[in-house]
Amino acid sequence: MASPTVLMKKWNFHPKKRLGQNFLSDPSTAEMIVQRSKITADDIVIEIGAGMGALTIPAARAARKVYAVEKDNLIVPILENELLLNHLDNVVVVKEDILSLDYHDFLPDDGTGLIVIGNLPYNISSQVLVHLIHARDAITRAILMFQKELAQRIAAPPACKAYGRISVMLRYCAEINAIADVKPHLFIPKPQVASEILEIGFKKNIIDRAENELFLFGVIKAGFGKRRKTLKNALTGSELGINNTTVFEALDHAGIDPNRRAETLTVKEFVDLANHLGRALNQR
Repeated sequence: MASPTVLMKKWNFHPKKRLGQNFLSDPSTAEMIVQRSKITADDIVIEIGAGMGALTIPAARAARKVYAVEKDNLIVPILENELLLNHLDNVVVVKEDILSLDYHDFLPDDGTGLIVIGNLPYNISSQVLVHLIHARDAITRAILMFQKELAQRIAAPPACKAYGRISVMLRYCAEINAIADVKPHLFIPKPQVASEILEIGFKKNIIDRAENELFLFGVIKAGFGKRRKTLKNALTGSELGINNTTVFEALDHAGIDPNRRAETLTVKEFVDLANHLGRALNQR
């Protein structure tokens, strides 16, 4: 593949800061990412933000099929031309916003789950993760590159400052493993911070499953919505519309001190709390 600098000059293309466009310029790093992703000839891959094809090309050489999702109409012709020059006929370019994508539309008839890869723009990383969580019945694994700080928040354990809403949601339904760090000088334009690649493997069976997952995610969001407040106060004043008595009783039944804060709760404690709150609301 040609260097992003050469391609941008040839096509008179300028990266858009609002889209978080930083293009991987080192082919060996792209090859390393695909290799550590353990993509095989049986796999169907969806790439988020294909750009100029730095990851698309090595992924297509390893996978059965790649759906390269790219919303920037100005970069799509560059991507399509690179795929043509590399004689790759197992890539379908999807001109769509990843946040409106229905992953189920890309499932093969044989029931094989999808593998998602991509270098995520910082400004939509959390939204993409939430979208993936809700669509995880169609997805086996996701191998994604994040800004280092966000990657650390995603993988953070309870009782630390970085632990938050996304940490809990992912820990509930997935195993998270760090694959590699990627230095800023390997991108054009060069970002301000380093990046980290995480593998997110969605669980087939969740041991401590919530009785209502959407409600669980709502409780998690409410708990961290005012993270300086105690759980009792954060939940009472949240958009869930739960009164003080119901919150206090649910915390008591779940064995959780009402003066604790959201960042101290384990995933299981959040599930227990959501289950007790849900039952109390259903009994009204």
